[in-house]
Amino acid sequence: MIPADRLSAIRIARVNHAGEYGAIRIYGAQIAVCRLLWPRLVLPLSQLKAHEVEHCRQFRAALSARNGRPCRAMYLWSMGGWVLGAVSTLFGPNLIWVCTEAVEETVHHHLTDQLEWLKSRDGDLHALIMGIQAEEEGHLDLARSEKTHDNAVTSAFGALVRASVSMVVWLSTWGESSQMLRDLAGAA
Repeated sequence: MIPADRLSAIRIARVNHAGEYGAIRIYGAQIAVCRLLWPRLVLPLSQLKAHEVEHCRQFRAALSARNGRPCRAMYLWSMGGWVLGAVSTLFGPNLIWVCTEAVEETVHHHLTDQLEWLKSRDGDLHALIMGIQAEEEGHLDLARSEKTHDNAVTSAFGALVRASVSMVVWLSTWGESSQMLRDLAGAA
């Protein structure tokens, strides 16, 4: 792998590790609030969180294998995830699932772009993301099945979540996510 591609693979592993940590924080806050307000949601959210913990561990190992270090913007993922999880839960179960749907749709989009870029550059990271993406799609399917309704508030909240996640991804890759998209467009 050429040095520029190696750096990009490290950045992909780094942002994915940070994103999984952010998801852990979202689910952790949601679980904490649900214990008080909606106890029936604690089990499914705990199962989703367990997946994210494992994904985080796998991306951390991938990062270490490439001699990379964690994202410098981890505090954004940590605090942003916790606030997003808590706020979404305070507005009821439907907004929990709207939040999950918005996060997972955005993650799915980024993972798809990463897979396309990685397929001829880093087979091991490509395989790891393929496996994780399948589980994340399950999270998206669950959110869509549990969500009870859409309205102007849920649409606006979902759009805000999508934009926030995309911005933190962009910041965490130092804008390289935009360069990766340009590279993919040029190869097509």
